[in-house]
This record gives sequence, structure tokens and C-alpha cells, in this order.
Amino acid sequence: MEIWLATFNLNKAKEIEYLLSEAFSSISLSTSNKISGYSPPPETGASFKENALIKARSLSSVKKQVWVIAEDSGLEVTGLGNLPGIHSARYAGPNASDSENNAKLLKMLQIRKVSDRSARFVCHLVAISPIDQIFHFEGVLEGSIAPLPKGIMGFGYDPLFIPKGQTQTLAELGPSFKNQFSHRSQAIKQWINHLKEQV
Repeated sequence: MEIWLATFNLNKAKEIEYLLSEAFSSISLSTSNKISGYSPPPETGASFKENALIKARSLSSVKKQVWVIAEDSGLEVTGLGNLPGIHSARYAGPNASDSENNAKLLKMLQIRKVSDRSARFVCHLVAISPIDQIFHFEGVLEGSIAPLPKGIMGFGYDPLFIPKGQTQTLAELGPSFKNQFSHRSQAIKQWINHLKEQV
């Protein structure tokens, strides 16, 4: 099965490829950065769903008759009015690093004297079939924001996010936990189940 993933984020690609390889014996996953001259579209949507659809449609316009998937995901912090939300990857600026985004998040919690540190990761996945059918899947991981970053096994806001029922951050819990429980793994597994039902 040939699958194209609309992302230039190799960390996301690695997570998704692992989940797919666990479910199917023969898959070929390629990412949009492998297409010469292809540039990702501006993410102008007002939600994770809209941005994922923008990315999926853009890639499917150049990769036809194959499965094309795209996801948009981010962190919503209750005490910050669900920010950074769709701006998660660029919270501290257009080319901000993960550490810069994490630092800004902690700074905003401090400036606004936020007492409610509850948060959730959201992932919306759009899958476009080889015959142009569009499917939507969504995963959510509830948790809270740690006082300081901890752990080295992860990316994005993983060093700050403590899943509900846990005492460690995602960056401490590592890939095995994320592959089982993360927002992204939930959405991907829903799509995998959908594919298996079609066989």
C-alpha cells in the first residue's frame, strides 16, 4: 500500500510510520519533502480540521490514486484560553524552536498567573483515498502542564506535558507510551481500523 504523508516534520513521520508498520506487513510511507519543488500550503484554517484538510488537498493534487494523509495537531492550555492551539508550532515565532515555544508557554502561564494548568493535545487527521474519498479522524490526550521541562524522549511540548493519570512528562515516558496513548496515535489507529474494515 502506497501512502503519502503531508508533512516536513520527520518526528511526526517517524511516529506514524511505526504505527502503520505495526498494523500492516507491507506499506510504503513517503513524505511531501521528497517531492522536488513541492512547497507546503499556507495553513490559513481556523481549526486543526481545516488546516489538516488544506495540507491533504494540496498534496493529493500532486499525488493522485494513492492514499494521502495529513494531520494538524497542537496543544490547548485551558488557562490560556486554549492557546497555543493551531499556532502551537510557531507560538514563539514563525521559525521558533521547540525549546523557544516551551519557554514562551511557561512565560505566559507566569505572566497571566494561571492557576489552572490543565491542557490537552489534539490531533485531527484527514485521509484522502485513491478514489478521492475524504475521511476525518481525531484523537485527544488530556493532561496538564509541568512547572519545568523534563525528559529528552520527545519533541514539541512533550517535555512540558504530563498525561492524565501520570506523574512524568511525555518526554520522560518515551515512545512506547506515545505509540499507545498519544493524540496522534489515537487518530492514526482510527484510520488503521477503517482501512482494515475495507479489506
